[in-house]
Amino acid sequence: MITAAIFVVFPLCLAIAAFSDLFTMTIPNRASAILLATFLLMAVAMGLPWQQIGLHYAAGLAVFSVCFALFALNVMGGGDAKLLTAAAVWFGLTPSLVEFLIYVCYVGGAVTLTILVLRSQANAIMALGINLPSSILHAKKIPYGIAIGIGGFLAYPSSPLMVLVTQVH
Repeated sequence: MITAAIFVVFPLCLAIAAFSDLFTMTIPNRASAILLATFLLMAVAMGLPWQQIGLHYAAGLAVFSVCFALFALNVMGGGDAKLLTAAAVWFGLTPSLVEFLIYVCYVGGAVTLTILVLRSQANAIMALGINLPSSILHAKKIPYGIAIGIGGFLAYPSSPLMVLVTQVH
Protein backbone atom coordinates (compact mmCIF):
# COMPACT_ATOMS: atom_id res chain seq x y z
CA MET A 1 0.00 0.00 0.00
CA ILE A 2 2.86 2.39 0.78
CA THR A 3 4.44 1.61 -2.56
CA ALA A 4 1.16 2.34 -4.34
CA ALA A 5 0.86 5.67 -2.51
CA ILE A 6 4.39 6.63 -3.55
CA PHE A 7 3.55 5.82 -7.16
CA VAL A 8 0.24 7.72 -7.09
CA VAL A 9 0.22 10.70 -4.68
CA PHE A 10 2.97 12.84 -6.18
CA PRO A 11 1.89 12.51 -9.83
CA LEU A 12 -1.80 12.88 -8.96
CA CYS A 13 -1.25 16.10 -6.98
CA LEU A 14 0.88 17.52 -9.78
CA ALA A 15 -1.72 16.61 -12.40
CA ILE A 16 -4.53 18.20 -10.40
CA ALA A 17 -2.46 21.34 -9.89
CA ALA A 18 -1.49 21.56 -13.57
CA PHE A 19 -5.04 21.11 -14.86
CA SER A 20 -6.41 23.54 -12.30
CA ASP A 21 -3.81 26.12 -13.29
CA LEU A 22 -4.59 25.59 -16.97
CA PHE A 23 -8.33 26.10 -16.61
CA THR A 24 -8.64 28.49 -13.65
CA MET A 25 -5.18 30.08 -13.25
CA THR A 26 -5.14 28.89 -9.64
CA ILE A 27 -3.42 26.01 -7.92
CA PRO A 28 -5.36 24.51 -5.02
CA ASN A 29 -3.53 24.88 -1.70
CA ARG A 30 -4.59 21.36 -0.79
CA ALA A 31 -2.38 19.92 -3.56
CA SER A 32 0.71 21.47 -1.96
CA ALA A 33 -0.43 20.58 1.57
CA ILE A 34 -1.05 16.96 0.58
CA LEU A 35 2.40 16.74 -1.01
CA LEU A 36 4.09 18.07 2.13
CA ALA A 37 2.18 15.86 4.56
CA THR A 38 2.24 12.72 2.44
CA PHE A 39 5.97 12.93 1.90
CA LEU A 40 6.51 12.81 5.65
CA LEU A 41 4.20 9.82 6.04
CA MET A 42 5.78 7.93 3.14
CA ALA A 43 9.35 8.72 4.21
CA VAL A 44 8.72 7.47 7.76
CA ALA A 45 6.93 4.38 6.45
CA MET A 46 9.83 3.61 4.10
CA GLY A 47 12.30 3.93 6.97
CA LEU A 48 14.17 7.06 5.89
CA PRO A 49 16.28 8.37 8.76
CA TRP A 50 15.04 11.60 10.37
CA GLN A 51 18.20 13.39 9.29
CA GLN A 52 17.51 12.55 5.66
CA ILE A 53 13.86 13.61 6.02
CA GLY A 54 15.11 16.90 7.44
CA LEU A 55 17.31 17.39 4.38
CA HIS A 56 14.27 16.91 2.16
CA TYR A 57 12.43 19.65 4.02
CA ALA A 58 15.61 21.78 3.85
CA ALA A 59 15.40 21.47 0.06
CA GLY A 60 11.83 22.74 0.25
CA LEU A 61 12.94 25.64 2.42
CA ALA A 62 15.70 26.56 -0.04
CA VAL A 63 13.29 26.49 -2.97
CA PHE A 64 10.70 28.41 -0.95
CA SER A 65 13.26 31.15 -0.22
CA VAL A 66 13.90 31.72 -3.91
CA CYS A 67 10.21 31.43 -4.79
CA PHE A 68 9.26 33.90 -2.05
CA ALA A 69 11.68 36.45 -3.49
CA LEU A 70 10.24 35.89 -6.97
CA PHE A 71 6.71 36.22 -5.58
CA ALA A 72 7.66 39.47 -3.80
CA LEU A 73 8.98 40.79 -7.11
CA ASN A 74 5.68 39.78 -8.78
CA VAL A 75 7.52 37.36 -11.06
CA MET A 76 5.92 34.19 -9.72
CA GLY A 77 2.45 33.44 -8.45
CA GLY A 78 1.84 32.26 -4.90
CA GLY A 79 0.34 28.94 -5.99
CA ASP A 80 3.33 28.24 -8.22
CA ALA A 81 5.70 29.03 -5.34
CA LYS A 82 3.85 26.71 -2.94
CA LEU A 83 3.63 23.87 -5.47
CA LEU A 84 7.29 24.13 -6.45
CA THR A 85 8.26 24.15 -2.77
CA ALA A 86 6.13 21.11 -1.93
CA ALA A 87 7.41 19.20 -4.95
CA ALA A 88 11.02 20.03 -4.04
CA VAL A 89 10.54 18.27 -0.70
CA TRP A 90 9.99 15.00 -2.58
CA PHE A 91 13.38 15.40 -4.30
CA GLY A 92 15.41 16.55 -1.30
CA LEU A 93 18.94 17.91 -1.47
CA THR A 94 19.92 15.45 -4.18
CA PRO A 95 20.87 15.66 -7.85
CA SER A 96 17.25 14.78 -8.65
CA LEU A 97 16.21 18.22 -7.30
CA VAL A 98 18.51 19.90 -9.80
CA GLU A 99 17.12 17.65 -12.54
CA PHE A 100 13.57 18.60 -11.51
CA LEU A 101 14.31 22.33 -11.49
CA ILE A 102 16.03 22.15 -14.89
CA TYR A 103 13.04 20.32 -16.36
CA VAL A 104 10.69 22.93 -14.88
CA CYS A 105 12.77 25.72 -16.43
CA TYR A 106 12.86 24.18 -19.89
CA VAL A 107 9.22 23.13 -19.90
CA GLY A 108 8.26 26.51 -18.43
CA GLY A 109 10.02 28.27 -21.29
CA ALA A 110 8.23 26.10 -23.83
CA VAL A 111 4.85 26.62 -22.13
CA THR A 112 5.42 30.37 -21.98
CA LEU A 113 6.40 30.62 -25.65
CA THR A 114 3.47 28.44 -26.69
CA ILE A 115 0.98 30.53 -24.74
CA LEU A 116 2.41 33.79 -26.07
CA VAL A 117 2.07 32.50 -29.63
CA LEU A 118 -1.49 31.32 -28.95
CA ARG A 119 -2.39 34.71 -27.49
CA SER A 120 -0.94 36.53 -30.47
CA GLN A 121 -3.09 34.36 -32.74
CA ALA A 122 -6.22 34.34 -30.56
CA ASN A 123 -8.52 35.77 -33.23
CA ALA A 124 -7.39 33.27 -35.85
CA ILE A 125 -7.71 30.38 -33.38
CA MET A 126 -11.25 31.39 -32.43
CA ALA A 127 -12.17 31.91 -36.10
CA LEU A 128 -11.18 28.29 -36.75
CA GLY A 129 -13.61 27.22 -34.05
CA ILE A 130 -10.90 25.91 -31.76
CA ASN A 131 -11.96 26.30 -28.14
CA LEU A 132 -9.06 26.93 -25.80
CA PRO A 133 -9.52 27.81 -22.14
CA SER A 134 -10.13 31.54 -21.84
CA SER A 135 -7.39 31.67 -19.22
CA ILE A 136 -4.88 30.73 -21.92
CA LEU A 137 -6.04 33.36 -24.39
CA HIS A 138 -6.94 36.28 -22.16
CA ALA A 139 -5.11 36.17 -18.84
CA LYS A 140 -1.90 38.11 -18.45
CA LYS A 141 -0.32 35.38 -16.33
CA ILE A 142 1.30 32.13 -17.43
CA PRO A 143 -0.05 28.93 -15.82
CA TYR A 144 3.35 27.74 -14.62
CA GLY A 145 1.75 24.88 -12.71
CA ILE A 146 1.76 23.07 -16.04
CA ALA A 147 5.57 23.30 -16.22
CA ILE A 148 5.94 22.26 -12.59
CA GLY A 149 3.69 19.25 -13.22
CA ILE A 150 5.47 18.11 -16.37
CA GLY A 151 8.90 18.73 -14.84
CA GLY A 152 7.86 16.70 -11.83
CA PHE A 153 6.65 13.82 -14.00
CA LEU A 154 9.94 13.79 -15.92
CA ALA A 155 12.18 13.90 -12.84
CA TYR A 156 10.11 11.75 -10.47
CA PRO A 157 11.67 8.39 -11.44
CA SER A 158 15.02 9.65 -10.08
CA SER A 159 13.55 10.97 -6.81
CA PRO A 160 14.81 9.31 -3.63
CA LEU A 161 11.51 7.63 -2.67
CA MET A 162 11.00 6.23 -6.17
CA VAL A 163 14.58 4.94 -6.24
CA LEU A 164 14.07 3.38 -2.82
CA VAL A 165 10.78 1.74 -3.82
CA THR A 166 12.23 0.29 -7.02
CA GLN A 167 15.21 -1.12 -5.10
CA VAL A 168 12.98 -2.74 -2.47
CA HIS A 169 10.57 -4.33 -4.94
